[in-house]
Amino acid sequence: MSAEAADREAATSSRPCTPPQTCWFEFLLEESLLEKHLRKPCPDPAPVQLIVQFLEQASKPSVNEQNQVQPPPDNKRNRILKLLALKVAAHLKWDLDILEKSLSVPVLNMLLNELLCISKVPPGTKHIDMDLATLPPTTAMAILLYNRWAVRTIVQSSFPVKQAKPGPPQLSVMNHMQQEKELTENILKVLKEQASDSILVLEAALKLNKDLYVHTMRTLDLLAMEPGMVNGETESFTAGLKIKTEEMQCQVCYDLGAAYFQQGSTSSAVYENAREKFFRTKELIAEIGSLSLHCTIDEKRLAGYCQACDVLVPSSDSTSQQLTPYSQVHICLRSGNYQEVIKIFIEDNLTFSLPVQFRQSVLRELFQKAQQGHEALDEICFKVCACNTVRDILEGRTISVQFNQLFLRPNKEKIDFLLEVCSRSITLEKPSESLKGNMAAFLKNVCLGLEDLQYVFMISSHELFITLLKDEERKLLVDQMRKRSPRVNLCIKPVTSFYDIPASASVNIGQLEHQLILSVDPWRIRQILIELHGMTSERQFWTVSNKWEVPSVYSGVILGIKDNLTRDLVYILMAKGLHCSIVKDFSHAKQLFAACLELVTEFSPKLRQVMLNEMLLLDIHTHEAGTGQSGERPPSDLISRVRGYLEMRLPDIPLRQVIAEECVAFMLNWRENEYLTLQVPAFLLQSNPYVKLGQLLAATIKELPGPKESRRTAKDLWEVVVQICSVSSQHKRGNDGRVSLIKQRESTLGIMYRSELLSFIKKLREPLVLTIILSLFVKLHNVREDIVNDITAEHISIWPSSIPNLQSVDFEAVAITVKELVRYALSINPNNYSWLIIQADIYFATNQYSAALHYYLQAGAVCSDFFNKAVPPDVYTDQVAILCQFLREIDYKTAFKSLQEQNSHDAMDSYYDYIWDVTILEYLTYLHHKRGETDKRQIAIKAIGQTELNASNPEEVLQLAAQRRKKKFLQAMAKLYF
Repeated sequence: MSAEAADREAATSSRPCTPPQTCWFEFLLEESLLEKHLRKPCPDPAPVQLIVQFLEQASKPSVNEQNQVQPPPDNKRNRILKLLALKVAAHLKWDLDILEKSLSVPVLNMLLNELLCISKVPPGTKHIDMDLATLPPTTAMAILLYNRWAVRTIVQSSFPVKQAKPGPPQLSVMNHMQQEKELTENILKVLKEQASDSILVLEAALKLNKDLYVHTMRTLDLLAMEPGMVNGETESFTAGLKIKTEEMQCQVCYDLGAAYFQQGSTSSAVYENAREKFFRTKELIAEIGSLSLHCTIDEKRLAGYCQACDVLVPSSDSTSQQLTPYSQVHICLRSGNYQEVIKIFIEDNLTFSLPVQFRQSVLRELFQKAQQGHEALDEICFKVCACNTVRDILEGRTISVQFNQLFLRPNKEKIDFLLEVCSRSITLEKPSESLKGNMAAFLKNVCLGLEDLQYVFMISSHELFITLLKDEERKLLVDQMRKRSPRVNLCIKPVTSFYDIPASASVNIGQLEHQLILSVDPWRIRQILIELHGMTSERQFWTVSNKWEVPSVYSGVILGIKDNLTRDLVYILMAKGLHCSIVKDFSHAKQLFAACLELVTEFSPKLRQVMLNEMLLLDIHTHEAGTGQSGERPPSDLISRVRGYLEMRLPDIPLRQVIAEECVAFMLNWRENEYLTLQVPAFLLQSNPYVKLGQLLAATIKELPGPKESRRTAKDLWEVVVQICSVSSQHKRGNDGRVSLIKQRESTLGIMYRSELLSFIKKLREPLVLTIILSLFVKLHNVREDIVNDITAEHISIWPSSIPNLQSVDFEAVAITVKELVRYALSINPNNYSWLIIQADIYFATNQYSAALHYYLQAGAVCSDFFNKAVPPDVYTDQVAILCQFLREIDYKTAFKSLQEQNSHDAMDSYYDYIWDVTILEYLTYLHHKRGETDKRQIAIKAIGQTELNASNPEEVLQLAAQRRKKKFLQAMAKLYF
């Protein structure tokens, strides 16, 4: 060994193995010591912490010389950081249980997107359009990992999460938490929109019959090398960590089962799919064994899912004697046989076989139905609650809040039923001392809580009461009741105002918080909060549920309220009202907002205006979801309030962007174009981009009937949309002296971002407005220089035919927008033929000819009564002609060339009856004779010989023959596709 090499080895060995805590990721980055660090027994920092730090460093935005924030640079350092994060995940064997437990949704989303990128999944390509069987195993496995995580995240987001108690408020921490929360919500929204595609991808994976491979640290290192150094090793079918087919299917079946089970709450038939997937998971676990290295299933949770599926979808051969109590209760609930549920619960008070949590969940379900307007369930709720309460006291638990609330106004029927339940829930022959004591104490407490002595004597004279209490105890209790001073019965006091509600006695804080989460009654919410604040002054009760969400523009004002009770009450009323509006429970939303408005009017003009704005948005949604769907115009006062909102100029009022969007969309949907065109104040056009956009759309529609030269507004609208779809370009000189072009996807020069424009358009329903917007984007799509097949649209001629600076437009984003807009428009009206033609043209332009033909046929069918009438010529133009003989001038050259091709189908002669052009039929006769195809030649001769095709016939007969064959052909084609 040379002296120089010895010195180098000594220097290397003298370096510390553990870097300083402040720069460990830089140390790992520069020294390539990641694998050595991960091999430690207890590495510090932990692997998942490494992933977070690597990705945070790689995604840090940069700042240029003008102090402008730029996207993270795509440089060598950031690429290595992302690679290191992937290698740590590979070290963890891509175990989603570990990754989901320790990584937030945004971080894991970034990690899996990097995996898709390095696995050569084309960006922007729908996974459902990719054939997993033909992909390299590591690419297919990356797609499966992403879509498994997607459905798992959706399922996980549906579970309630108990929010941690907040510490001392720190502005920076709260801002970071708010940003992460908003980012998580955006990711969840996208995942839920793509949920059906993810499920189809996973279903397709179950059909694979080959082993897959997932990236290891070695394969990731190979991918990071120069292409010439890899020699295709990572593309082989044995690169990476082998995942057996059974292991993959087991994981996918379990995740699909959980997804279907979560969807079952809206469609009971989906529970069948969940049951099938869970029981298949059990079979696969039995095959591969529970100690599989790459398949980790929570078998206890799986058993719970299977048991739940047995309850929800019992086998068809099950009899009532074989059904479990769970199944019996579920069947009774579905059939509305609530009396049988009560009977089962009373019997269970003797056996204690049903868990208390299950019984409480049944009561919650009944409460929710009762709150939705099923008044007949009020009595059932009390009876089920009474059964649960007796079960609780027998086992030594406290009386629930629900029972106190429902028993607030006792009557003879309630007391009779309660005594019946108590009598049937205890065996008087051989009761245990604890059961006797608990039941006796309960009956005494009920008596002490009653105001009317008549009800007290009903209980004290009952056989059960006499049996459980000694004579001295009964006499003492009755004397107490007779001698006590009369008390005011608050429950019969009329409620005249929101502030006149008395608070009931204190109960357990946890039970009250549970009631606070469930209740949508504003007066009950206030009552619970008064009780909670009377018990403790240290809690912030607006944080009880992480589902209570108030827009950030409002939360600062609300959380600034000094009085703790008022702050909690305003926050919770608004959060619950917004939630009810989202789930279309408009009646409860209106009650909650009205109570909140009454409350804030007393002390905050700012919050009063906020509530008026939210009530306007609620009224818009109520009309759109109700009478507006049948085409009934909104009342004039609602239109006036919308105008008032748009023209409002109050300073310092927090405003939500969505309200402005909805107001402008509302005016366009109900054709208030005159107001938008002529009456909008000038300051609004400068300050509100949605009003500006609405004004341009309304004016463009108004100018449509006029000559092209007078359509100046169309040009203005065109320029606004072009600016929105533009990208900002920036040149940067690298270290090697070369100049590179960096593109930022969304330009800040437009009046709004493209995503905001798309969100706004998806609130529109007026066909003409949607048609105008579609034609604009179609025209913008067509002006590309590399477009081979133009897309057609109505009113496309009103737009300019060129753009001065083509390079400034993000045509990729335009193409995506066109597809999304057509999909949305067809969801509004699937029978609009012009929109169907646009969809067909898009498929044709992207070489998806089968799908294109489907939509061309559908467009023709909807405007011709399924081809019983002639298809209008502006629908099937020469550019859309399905056969050469459909053209106004028959294209014989193309027809003959097509017939000469050797790849014609054997069954082509079955379509000869649909050909009416004799020249084509004569050519077919010649062609079959030349090929020696005698049978097919005879079929062609027979078709020529039909009398109605005789060239000597009058023109009307020939046209009728053509129309008849055209109709039969199109109907035959349609039956193949519809």
